[in-house]
Amino acid sequence: MFRSPGPVAFEIGPFFGIGPLTIRWYGVLIAFAMALGLWLAYREARARGEDPEELLKTAEFALIGGLVGARLYYVLFNLDYYLATPFKIIAVWEGGLAIHGGLIGGLLAGGGYAWARGLPVARYLDIVAPSLALGQAIGRWGNFFNEEAFGRPTELPWKLSISPPHRPLEFQDAEHFHPTFLYESLWDLGVFAVLVLLLRRRLARASGALFLAYLGLYSAGRIWIEGLRLDSLMLGPVRVAQLVSGLAILVAGIGIPLLLRRQR
Repeated sequence: MFRSPGPVAFEIGPFFGIGPLTIRWYGVLIAFAMALGLWLAYREARARGEDPEELLKTAEFALIGGLVGARLYYVLFNLDYYLATPFKIIAVWEGGLAIHGGLIGGLLAGGGYAWARGLPVARYLDIVAPSLALGQAIGRWGNFFNEEAFGRPTELPWKLSISPPHRPLEFQDAEHFHPTFLYESLWDLGVFAVLVLLLRRRLARASGALFLAYLGLYSAGRIWIEGLRLDSLMLGPVRVAQLVSGLAILVAGIGIPLLLRRQR
């Protein structure tokens, strides 16, 4: 059994009668995941003979678009709450970043910039695919510190203790829950290993295939893990993440063979 030590990493100040400045684990982990992902992508761009500086410029647009997309996606599916408390829309340090919205926003912003500049969009997507998987593996631990994104009650040995203020109303009497953030973090780490160790060379001749493999592999785990979560974004009776993940698997299952066949 384990439990969160709290969302605050440390505080700085106060300065000049203002403060202190609170630094939260969620923000620290997101920033670290981004920095590590950019470093790995930079190295991979050089290894593939691409201009790493152009890649970083594209990644800057993708990161900004991804953050905006991830937040807007989450807000859209919790619109009643945010219409009542609009000042909370910018409170990303409290959590509420949806990976599917981040992917859509990042693809539109980064892909649009690369396309406008005549850069190899598909090759760039392959370069950043492992970084995305590793970044997600790290970023999910922000959910642990915020006591969010957990699953149904359980008494398994690796159960997660959740404090009463963070428990759903219908489970106020339950103390231990599935650590679904941990399941997804481990799954994402496995996806990263598969992409780098098994698929990167095999799919190198078909630009875009490695990124599709990332989409398909990540989505396969997300469908199962999402079924355990208590805070899923819903579209009527359907869990949105499962629906989008199913579509992503379909796209990957059709797209990868087509790309490989075209290269032959």
